[in-house]
Amino acid sequence: MTQQTSVDTLPSVRIVLVEPQGEINVGSIARVMKNMGLQQLWIVRPRCDPKGELAQRWAVHGEDVLQQAEITDSLTTALADCQRVFATVGREVADLALPLWPPRQAAPQLLAVPQSALVFGREDRGLTNAELECTQGLVQIPTANAYPSLNLAQAVAVCCYELWLTACDRGGTFPQGSAVPFERLEGFYEHLERVLLRIGFLHPHTAASRMAKVRALLGRAYPTDAEVALLRGMVHQVEWAIQHAATISSDTFPLG
Repeated sequence: MTQQTSVDTLPSVRIVLVEPQGEINVGSIARVMKNMGLQQLWIVRPRCDPKGELAQRWAVHGEDVLQQAEITDSLTTALADCQRVFATVGREVADLALPLWPPRQAAPQLLAVPQSALVFGREDRGLTNAELECTQGLVQIPTANAYPSLNLAQAVAVCCYELWLTACDRGGTFPQGSAVPFERLEGFYEHLERVLLRIGFLHPHTAASRMAKVRALLGRAYPTDAEVALLRGMVHQVEWAIQHAATISSDTFPLG
C-alpha cells in the first residue's frame, strides 16, 4: 500500500558515509534513500567497492542514487556548500559540548536551510571526535538499553524516514535561513585559532580542546553569513592591531 504525498524529493539533504566497509550496507542505503526521496550520497574514503556488483544488487531500484554517489578522500570536501551539518552517534560523547537530538527533532533543522548534511561513521567505531567537531550538532537514535547498537544501513533508514515524514507533515515547505556555508565557517575558525594562538589566548597543547568549545558555542547559534563576516572582520582587526602595535598611540585606543 502506498500513500500519495505532496513531496517528491528532498534534494536539500546530503547523506555522507565515512569509510563504510560493506557493499551490502552501501547498496541498502542507496535503496532507502530512493524510498525516502533523498538523492545526494557522498562517500568518504570507502573501505569497500561502493559501486560494486553486491552494492548494486542491494540497491535494487536505487541504482541511480548509487551510481551518482560522489566519492572523496576528504570529509571537508563532502561537506562543501552545506549550511548545516549534523553527525550521528551511537555512543556517549560527554566530552563534546555539542547539542544532541533524536532524528525527529533534528529533521526540521536540516530541512530549514538550502543545503545540509547528515554524517554517518564507520560500522565498527563511528566517527572520531575531530570529525564530530566539524559539525554543529549530534543525532542519536533512541533504542532499547538491552541492545542499543544499530547496523549502519538501519541507522540511515531511520533518519531518512524521519526527514521524509517531517517534509510530508509540512507539505515540503520550510523557511530557508541564510546560514553560512561549511567551508566559510571552517575558514573563520582556522583564522580565529591562528590569531588566538598568536596573542597567547590559546596554547598549542590545549588549542584543539578549547577551539572545540568555541565551535560548539557558535554552532549552537547558527550564525548567518553576515554574522560570520562580522566576526571575521573583528579577527582581521585584531590581527592588524598586533602587526601595528608599536605604531598605535594611546590616542588611537584611549584608556577608560
